[in-house]
Formats: sequence, structure tokens, C-alpha cells
Amino acid sequence: MIRLDHSVRFHATAQIVLPSFYSLKPAPPNRSDSRVKILIVGAAGMIGRKLCDRLARDGGLAGAVIDEAHLADIAAPPPLKAPFKVVLEACDMAASYVPPKLAARRPDVIFLLASIVSGEAEVDFDKGYAVNLGGTHALFEAIRREHILSGGAYRPRLIFTSSIAVFGAPFPPVIDDEFLPAPLTSYGTEKAICELLLADYSRRGFFDGVGLRLPTICVRPGAPNKAASGFFSGIIREPLAGKEAILPVGDDVRHWHASPRSAIEFLVRAAGLDTSLLGARRTLTLPGVSATVGEQIEALRNVAGEKAVRLIRREPDETIGRIVAGWPMNFDPARAKSLGFRADADFSAIVQAYIEDDVPRAIKRP
Repeated sequence: MIRLDHSVRFHATAQIVLPSFYSLKPAPPNRSDSRVKILIVGAAGMIGRKLCDRLARDGGLAGAVIDEAHLADIAAPPPLKAPFKVVLEACDMAASYVPPKLAARRPDVIFLLASIVSGEAEVDFDKGYAVNLGGTHALFEAIRREHILSGGAYRPRLIFTSSIAVFGAPFPPVIDDEFLPAPLTSYGTEKAICELLLADYSRRGFFDGVGLRLPTICVRPGAPNKAASGFFSGIIREPLAGKEAILPVGDDVRHWHASPRSAIEFLVRAAGLDTSLLGARRTLTLPGVSATVGEQIEALRNVAGEKAVRLIRREPDETIGRIVAGWPMNFDPARAKSLGFRADADFSAIVQAYIEDDVPRAIKRP
């Protein structure tokens, strides 16, 4: 059983009267401050590292110059060469003292990327809820405390990475923005609860939240992780490196994908978004590419030939098959598109982005 330590959380709100100028209006997309402080929680992960690199190249975000970037994760993020101050910290979001410590620096923009991945959350129920829900809620509370202590002046933009796992079967052929989240996994449930918290804390004015339901990010560079969706990347990444890849599902499995390159664009755009356009619905389902495993394999064949395809070994896995069967396959993300969010043109473009961004040398078809 999990015992969440609430000893450092702020529970004195009944004794505080919010000031009369307390405002529920969304923060502007471009802040009046010429310099901003950034917090990235989950900065050592793949998306976190790519986001750090992007911010270091740009030197700014949402029309403001970055003054400081606080990079935090369970393992210390790698050093970052940047034109602004960089603070590196190894910390556990599930530890009660960590969220108040992160919020105490009062960053202007917070990217909340950290979470236990889907497969691990399904295997380890306690860990999934402790980190994905408990850690997120604790950070929300820590920000609320700083907001109240500032007399309502502190109200950061918070970008929370959610997931299409918040949706559960049965699905229509195409899921639109009115489809009800009803997850069928612990991971999806944790993310759905956090979406509701994000909306409520934003409604109350404690922070200015934007939730992003990311497609499955593919092709992920580096070593495989424990995500149930990891094979979607593995069947491209490993053969391109001359290694065997395990395929636990059939070729007819269809899923919703976006490249890491697109994911970074989503995050940067969310940081400068005019949230008055979101209304009370603070989370967006993002654009992606709907492709079957067979179409993925064909894209691999077009790039690297039959020799690479032969490195895919089919090994059915009942648990992964059951999880994937409960995931959505295709979307019509009209809200996000109307706000300027764009994804890759097709799955071949996703493979090409991986080769350009993460493979040391271009791979030519034999």
C-alpha cells in the first residue's frame, strides 16, 4: 500500500483570504517579462533532452529570453551548453520534499514530462500511481502554495504531457474531440485524473495549464524502455542498426504516431499558446499519423531494403497485445490543428526524421 506523505504540502488555505484582484484570466502567450525561468521535470528522458537542446539553440521561448533552465529528473540530466544559466538536479518526484523544492524557484514556464511508462505502470501498480498521479498532484499543490504566498502574482504556464491512453475501447473509426476519455489501463487512468486536476487548478487560477495528449512517439532513439508501445519504435530502430527486433503483435495493428521532432514542436507551441482559446477544456489531442504495423514495415523496407525487414522476429505477447488492443488507432484532432499544431506528413516522414536527427550517417537502400 502506498502511503503518501502530505506533511510538506500546503493545507492552510482556509486561513487565507485571496486578494480582490485575484484573476482567472489566462496568461498571455508572450509574457511581458523580457526574461523567463524554465523548469523541465523529466529533463533526462528522450523528449526532455531534445527539448533542452532546442531551448539551448533558440535561447528563448514564447517571445522571451531564457534566463535560467532548471533541469530535473530521477537521474541527473546531462550537462547542457546554453546561453543561459543551467541548474541540473537529480530528484524523485514521488518524494514529498521534492515538488515544493522545485516550485520554490518560481519558474515562469514548467514542462512536466516525467512519468512511469505504460508497461511499467501496468506491472507496478503502486509505483505508477505514486509517480504519475502522486508526484504530479504534489507539484500542482506546491505551485498553488507559491501562488497563494505571492498574493496571486505567481501563475506559471504549465505544460503537462498526457497520452492518448486516456481513451479506451470501443472506438469509432475516427476519434474526434468530443470522444469521452475512458481509459482501460492504469497508465491511462493516471493521466486522465491528472488532466482533470490540470483543468481545475487552471480554472482556479493557480497556474495556466496546457495538457498535450501525445501520440505514441516514434521512432525513439536509444535503448528500448518498458513502455508497452516500445515495439513500434523497436521494429524500425533496431533493424536500421543491424539488430534483431521483436514484434509482439500482428501486422494489422493500427496506431497513432508522431516523431520526436514533432513532439518538441508541440511543447514549444504550447508554451506560447493563447490559452483563452482553450476555454475550460485545457487538454488537446494532438495531430499524428495513423499507420498499421505493416505500413511501418513497408516504410522500413523502402529505406533499408529487405535485409532490414528480415531482422524483425514475430513473437506474439498476449499481455502487450491486450494493452494495445485497448488503445485508439485514428483521430481527427480538429481543436489542436485549429491552434496551429502540426505533425508529420506520413510514416515515411517519421522514419526520415529519425534518420536525419538520430542516426549518425544516412542509410541508403541497398
